[in-house]
Amino acid sequence: MANWEPILTGIMLVLMVGTMAMGRFAPDIIMMGVLLVLLVFGILEPQEAVQGFANQGVITVAMLYIVAAAMKETGAMSRITAVLIGRPKDERSAQIRLTLPVAVMSAFINNTPIVAMFLPTLAGVARRCRIAPSKLFMPLSFASILGGVCTLIGTSTNVITSKLLSDAQVTVDGGPVTLDNPALKFGMFTLAKVGLPIAIFGVAYILIFGRKLLPDRANPIEDAETRGQGYHAALKVSPHSPIVGKTVEEANLRNLPGLFLSRIERVDDSMVAVSPKEIIHEGDVLIFVGQLESVVELQQIKGLVPATTETHGHRESEVEESEADDHYRPNLRIVEAVVSNNSSLVGMTIRQSGIRTRYGAVVVAVRRQGQQIPGKLGEIRLRPGDTLLLEAPPGFSDRFGATGDFYLVNERITPAALRHDRAWAAIAILALLVVLLSFSVFEPMTAAMLAAGLMVVTRCCTGPQARRGVDFQILTVIGASFGIGQAMINTGLAADISHVIVSACSSLGPTGLLAAIYILTTLFTATMTNNAAAVLMFPIAIGIALDQQYNPMPFIVAITVAASCEFSTPIGYQTNLMVMGPGGYRWLDYTKFGGPLTILCGVICVVLAPMMFGGF
Repeated sequence: MANWEPILTGIMLVLMVGTMAMGRFAPDIIMMGVLLVLLVFGILEPQEAVQGFANQGVITVAMLYIVAAAMKETGAMSRITAVLIGRPKDERSAQIRLTLPVAVMSAFINNTPIVAMFLPTLAGVARRCRIAPSKLFMPLSFASILGGVCTLIGTSTNVITSKLLSDAQVTVDGGPVTLDNPALKFGMFTLAKVGLPIAIFGVAYILIFGRKLLPDRANPIEDAETRGQGYHAALKVSPHSPIVGKTVEEANLRNLPGLFLSRIERVDDSMVAVSPKEIIHEGDVLIFVGQLESVVELQQIKGLVPATTETHGHRESEVEESEADDHYRPNLRIVEAVVSNNSSLVGMTIRQSGIRTRYGAVVVAVRRQGQQIPGKLGEIRLRPGDTLLLEAPPGFSDRFGATGDFYLVNERITPAALRHDRAWAAIAILALLVVLLSFSVFEPMTAAMLAAGLMVVTRCCTGPQARRGVDFQILTVIGASFGIGQAMINTGLAADISHVIVSACSSLGPTGLLAAIYILTTLFTATMTNNAAAVLMFPIAIGIALDQQYNPMPFIVAITVAASCEFSTPIGYQTNLMVMGPGGYRWLDYTKFGGPLTILCGVICVVLAPMMFGGF
């Protein structure tokens, strides 16, 4: 091995982390680029570079995505959420009804679809109970993360780390412990020994300190709607409408709750400042602006029908600076979508992104950390966590909700038809998966494939829905991180980092080393994806355990928990990004409320891991 190889590998790791922290490019593109450099310079053989993509853990994660997609498509999760949330009377009651069931559900279902299913329900609860959404959305994300560390299938990170551990075949020098020892395996509830106390104390922290530390901030998009800057509806006056010949005031269109008549468009005229005495003509296109719920009621008025695109033209908000010159596309749904950290849109301006061409949708507004972004809409450069308010055709959720470009938050009128008659079948298949894994009837990959197959066979989800449910960007990141981790081992970089940590922290004893590993994993998670952090930290943690002849299990548990329990930044976990825009959160809101929770989880893990897994 040449002396330059570990140096180059280290430089590439630093560049990878720094580029991810900047948020200019998607993580899968960055990591595949690093993998390419390592291949070109001969640090990795082709087989080593791609071995992660054939790893059983990656296949297991893909199958679990299909299981979660089926739970969503059958409405099984939404049925559960509606019953559990109910009609809380105040903020404290809403947080209790939210965090407890979410933490339990996320132990068995992937966190992302849980958050996606709860968000629309919580938005309605917030409106009815006059609770700021910011008091509910961050607890939703945090509770899903806390529940995920309790079981093998709670998060993809747990599955990946479990497979890394089962594949490691290294004997500890001078001691009886080997990494292929049956005791050093993750069962269905192995992590619960540490994860359950973390979840209990974490939920308690949310309920006790949420009222004081969470910001009191409305959903910026809904707030914009109430100021008349939100949803625009184009309705045409039909030939035999009872309002033809009446004035705007006589037709009761003047003082609508949550709405105002923005303008009237005719074949040869467009009136922006509409007088209450203006006579309504047959064929007029009435442009209403305001709250979505009021628009839905407006469409029920006899004689008002959605305007056709031929009549009304197209909105060009991606490139036009002035909203006054725009034409609003009719019969569309308002969609709130959060740009994911894996999105191909990251780093592009709205004009460059071609959102109209790609998705048949139009950007109405962009929100970043709860703030309106000044300047030309078409020149805004998109970042992870940006919330887009889109006007899109029906079915946007089905077609693009799982492409990886968006964490779909809410399609604001009628949801796509769900397979409600299959809900109980989906729940039964999920229960079967839990039983198979709990009693080790099959290997995790086999059990997950069986569950995914049953979901498709029983029509809980169709083949296309199953394919759309798989997040291929996440799988690419995981697969690439295996190759990068192998490069760290091949060049000796993992061993070098291990020795540096041991030298710096050896005086603190095994607990100090465990804490150092936990902190380093948390820092990696805060600057890259949680799965990549776990894969890259695995050889370092193992190296320290072997070097000091410690039991590796507490160290593996520590990196598994630390890779998920990072609450102090919005990029620490993808569900944090999903709630950032709708909750109107800023970066420091996560630091203020999530920072202490991150420390709390770390202390519990470092104290309990050695106690629960046989000491050092």
